[in-house]
Amino acid sequence: MDIKEYFARISYRGSHNKPDLATMSDIFQHHIQAVPFENLSIHCGESIELNLEATYNKIVRNNRGGWCMENNYLLSWVLKTLGYNVTLLGSKVYVPELDSYPDEIDHLLLQVELDGKSYIVDGGFGMAYQLWQPMELISGRDQPQIPGVFRFQEESGSWYLEKVKRKQLVLNQSTSTSQNMENEACRRIYLFTLQPRDIEEFRGCNAHLQTAPDSLFVTKSICSLQTADGIRALVGWKLTEMKYNYRDNTDLVEIRTLADEEIEKTLKEKFNITLDKKFVPVNTSRLSLF
Repeated sequence: MDIKEYFARISYRGSHNKPDLATMSDIFQHHIQAVPFENLSIHCGESIELNLEATYNKIVRNNRGGWCMENNYLLSWVLKTLGYNVTLLGSKVYVPELDSYPDEIDHLLLQVELDGKSYIVDGGFGMAYQLWQPMELISGRDQPQIPGVFRFQEESGSWYLEKVKRKQLVLNQSTSTSQNMENEACRRIYLFTLQPRDIEEFRGCNAHLQTAPDSLFVTKSICSLQTADGIRALVGWKLTEMKYNYRDNTDLVEIRTLADEEIEKTLKEKFNITLDKKFVPVNTSRLSLF
């Protein structure tokens, strides 16, 4: 594993001699715009390994993306290699349709201690709730980013991440399936504690999420990538492209349903992904990703 090879993968050409906030933020921004959040392996008959070298080969050498336990595990290696103080944390992702959090942790994120401050670094959430910058771990303070305003709320040792939502201008409204979320002003994203975790603690979660019949990642094939001014996402056959803050605190959303023969070309052109095995799109879950 070679840090320069990783930098080439994410097209990062900045300095990396000093482990400061500006460098970390720049690398992070390059990562989320180059490495998709995706679970395509599950829908190609491949298993997702919780192994750093396997993840490095998949993302860096094979030009693929990954989910939280791949993206953030790789980012932890990158940041540690550059001299940052990194701790793995576990979180529980909010399910809006059930208005609840799962019993067990199902998301990996990173805590970075830097110059006496603590930051949350999460390059593995994807979709419209992906952070674009590291967030300082402070309760109750709005932290505006291009995707929207994020903030943490701390209650009795539990930290909650939430995002203030903008209005959406959907160009072809008839194809949208998230009408029930339209009036949502603020979305909870996940809760976590500051208990340090070991990667071994995520092995059960990594296996469960790619095999359980009711897992979001089994019932939806997902590939999303942050762009210079928004995101694009392929969920099942539905391609969504969003431009943040298009006008008047409103995000512009365009949705198109693809034919089977367009999928492979779209993955290559929109996400720079070429799959080795036959991909079968899936979208049977009603859970909203926007």
